[in-house]
Amino acid sequence: MRRRAKLVLLGLVLLAVASGSATAQETKAPAPKPAPPLPSVDQILDKYVQALGGKAAIEKLNSRVTKGRFEVPEQGLTGSLDAYAKAPNKTASVVEITGVGQFRQGFDGTLAWADNPMAGFRELSGQELANTKRSSDFYQSLKLRQLYPKMTLKGTEKVGQRESYVVEADPGDGSLRRMYLDVETGLLVRNDTELDTATQGRMKIEVYFDDYKEVDGVKVPFTVRQVNPNISWVIKATEVRHNVPVDDAKFAKPSAQ
Repeated sequence: MRRRAKLVLLGLVLLAVASGSATAQETKAPAPKPAPPLPSVDQILDKYVQALGGKAAIEKLNSRVTKGRFEVPEQGLTGSLDAYAKAPNKTASVVEITGVGQFRQGFDGTLAWADNPMAGFRELSGQELANTKRSSDFYQSLKLRQLYPKMTLKGTEKVGQRESYVVEADPGDGSLRRMYLDVETGLLVRNDTELDTATQGRMKIEVYFDDYKEVDGVKVPFTVRQVNPNISWVIKATEVRHNVPVDDAKFAKPSAQ
């Protein structure tokens, strides 16, 4: 028994030595280092532009055509996506959902519209129109300070496993945007928009960006997921092309309306 007790004691001593705790004088743990100061909003925005590929690379582009898959997982719906963007500020998309029909929307630089089998055709106005105009700016990433006169850093927050800076952007029209930019990469990983809509009242729309790939020197998110109170959907791009001719008719209000 004595021998066993000694061996146990020896084991404890060796363990203590190995862990550095068997000292006659206990070592005081160093004080934790203060957290580094947060960067400024301008520094975060500059890093975002650089992460995308830089100002010069972005300005070389004048159009983008995206093809992909559209999914509504909760409802088991799938379809195709064709999206168009053209400098300085025109956008359009056509989603064809199997068994449901076409969901179309566009902005021709002045007028924003939407057309689908559920709600029919309508023109956007108010905050919806203003938000569409801002998001349709082809060089939006370079003009965020102009588009949002009041921008405030709200700290950091995790988006999935990514620590992100939260930048609150106020355009001055009653809507609000929060951009979540990855601390490490600088890329936009989430975007929240709060605005008044004509059909649903005040809404908060969350959009998540993932699977960035470089196309013609500029990083583009190939997976985009939107979450709002009514429906959540996912777009997975299969092809992205830049600087291809896009007819202005793609963005115009449908002639039948």
